[in-house]
Amino acid sequence: MFSLGFDIGSSSIKASIIDVESGKILASDFYPKEEMAINSPQTGFAEQDPELWWSYSKLLLKKLIYESKIDGNEIKSLGITYQMHGLVLVDKNQKILRPSIIWCDSRAVEIGDKAFDKIGEDYCLKHFLNSPGNFTASKLRWVKEHEPEIFDKIDKIMLPGDFLAMKLTGEISTTVSGLSEGIFWDFTSNAISDKLLNYYEIPDNIIPQVNPTFSNQGKILSSIAEVLGISSDAIVSYRAGDQPNNAFSLNVLNAGEVAANAGTSGVVYGVIDKNNFDKYSRVNQFAHVNYLNDSIKLGVLLCINGTGILNSWIRKNFTSGLSYSEMNESAKAIPIGSNGVVVLPFGNGAERVLKNKNIGSHILNLDFNNHSKAHVLRAAQEGIVFSFKYGIDIMKEMGLNINVIRAGKGNMFLSPIFRETLANVIGASIELYETDGSIGAARGAAIGAGFYRSFDEAFASLKKLEIIDPDPLAFVQTSEAYNKWLNGLKLFL
Repeated sequence: MFSLGFDIGSSSIKASIIDVESGKILASDFYPKEEMAINSPQTGFAEQDPELWWSYSKLLLKKLIYESKIDGNEIKSLGITYQMHGLVLVDKNQKILRPSIIWCDSRAVEIGDKAFDKIGEDYCLKHFLNSPGNFTASKLRWVKEHEPEIFDKIDKIMLPGDFLAMKLTGEISTTVSGLSEGIFWDFTSNAISDKLLNYYEIPDNIIPQVNPTFSNQGKILSSIAEVLGISSDAIVSYRAGDQPNNAFSLNVLNAGEVAANAGTSGVVYGVIDKNNFDKYSRVNQFAHVNYLNDSIKLGVLLCINGTGILNSWIRKNFTSGLSYSEMNESAKAIPIGSNGVVVLPFGNGAERVLKNKNIGSHILNLDFNNHSKAHVLRAAQEGIVFSFKYGIDIMKEMGLNINVIRAGKGNMFLSPIFRETLANVIGASIELYETDGSIGAARGAAIGAGFYRSFDEAFASLKKLEIIDPDPLAFVQTSEAYNKWLNGLKLFL
């Protein structure tokens, strides 16, 4: 018996098939091989055609089954993870009304800011745990204001994962976690927020019914099962946004557990067990995949735009073609703290963690007589880690007590300097795993279908590749280096 996971990204669709009994990954691939186009009809706009997600998902699954030579009829459960915050609109015939307004679209910023003021900052933070911001509800209000003829035709609104589930099952539904990421959920009343709907003048009948994250969310239509070559008994049984799902993929489910990734941008996602918020909205809080009304599990989400993009920029402009491993070897010869060189990595736009300031990237304390390229290479990696530490301290103020940090072994986590510096400055062990979002979605689907009886059983086959423990001898030096970095940052705040 097999379980399938789809990951609906803005660059590509990824899918993985696992054997439920052994947990073995049977097949995994992505499509298309070139990044999907993001259309921008105006500055700040970002849109994609949801039907493309569906077409690529079908092509990818048929390709996976064909190339792996597995029996598609053994696929009994499907899980979906997806790019968060996107808005999909359909009419009563389930036809798309306009392109999806996706996560990186900024058209609704002013709408969200105005709502934060008019509804009341205290109310928003206590009830939504966030500002309405540029999230899905604000994007829907933009459609009402600027495209009223489309708004009037809306039968249901959806997130990208809800759309794929609709295409598979013919049923329209969503989850509490999904509603919370759109800022539709009131954490005080544990219900869809009437206050927000009334303020934005959104009728409540266009909000889909709510299903548990792990549950039977609909049987695959027989016509679709035949086209895809899978069992007609298969069900959609798991759904979550990409960041909650990435954490779930790493078995991050309990308070004190933290997931991290460090690609072009970086994300730290930690779990807390009580409603809380940052009064400056420097981090966001959403319902985690295992959130229940009587068992609070929130994901606190920290984003750092200037992460791997800094390392790649330095490689391109400073190193004359060195590989990343060669850069790491060069930086390794420099002591902790880079002999005083400080790099601020914030050169990829405004940073929420800095109260949406765009301070740019800076190299500080450079001495032409004593410092070399290697000092900058190390200071850059330390600067990225220290930006994580800066945000994690905010998360700690909200009650996050870190027990462990889990990550996939990829991107910046391939660098010994990066991961050792992070372990030392945070004072927590880092565990590296072999997994990704689509594999996590496949595991989640097997849980939702009842094939696994517990999270422990589902993650018994999760392969731990490495553990990096804090080094007590390096803690003092790393802390001193962080304080110097923090003093440098304060010059620009």
